[in-house]
Amino acid sequence: MRILCIGDVVGSIGCRFLRDKLPTLKKVKGIDFVLCNGENSADGNGITPSSANYLLDSGVNVITLGNHSFRRKEAYDFIDENPFIVRPANFPDGTTPGMGIVNVDTGRKIITVINIMGNTFMDNNLDCAFDCAENMLKKAESNIIIVDFHAEATGEKRAMGYFLDGKVSAMFGTHTHVQTSDAQVLPNGSGYITDVGMTGTIHSVLGVKSEIIINKFKTKLPARFDLADGECKMECVLFDIDDKTGKTLTAESFRIE
Repeated sequence: MRILCIGDVVGSIGCRFLRDKLPTLKKVKGIDFVLCNGENSADGNGITPSSANYLLDSGVNVITLGNHSFRRKEAYDFIDENPFIVRPANFPDGTTPGMGIVNVDTGRKIITVINIMGNTFMDNNLDCAFDCAENMLKKAESNIIIVDFHAEATGEKRAMGYFLDGKVSAMFGTHTHVQTSDAQVLPNGSGYITDVGMTGTIHSVLGVKSEIIINKFKTKLPARFDLADGECKMECVLFDIDDKTGKTLTAESFRIE
């Protein structure tokens, strides 16, 4: 089973670039299943029903989210009702739309996708990410389990990778929008990358016009984050997973421009 994980899709420009590149990539790489982080897929931050449907119609099987999951109120019912969108599992159950885990029957295999948010530097009071991960694993219906760990600190991501090693097929980090060079198979057979990267405008600061972010750092004043235009990239990691064991055989990170 070849599973592609795509870095945070930023705005409509990122969505369009994904739609342009994904079909050919799936054929060339023989990809069976596609995940992407879509918490920034709407222009102006967050996700909307429109941006989510655009990604799903473009060939994405499951959309994961993060700290901007509930930025747009118009998405609440959609997140709650669509089983192919997962929000961080450590948000409170009962008061938060959606679910933190999905078990997808592909016809060939069930694939479990789990979304968890980190605690360090994330300005949240969510449940402990590590305890949450253990609880979610009990709900997995497959030996093929993919985790999107949406977190800021590289140390927390590395720790989670080793914590999950041998318990999941693969973990990919999101949130920082900068692809790391450590795609690998950990000692007990789990695929791993600290951060898969971003899908959006190359010459930008995490997809936003660079001059806006520079001015914000200089003045310390709030600013509207207008998205940058121009050439784009789609950063990904591809995990080749053994169907029988659920272990990752290879982990390959790359960028499409």
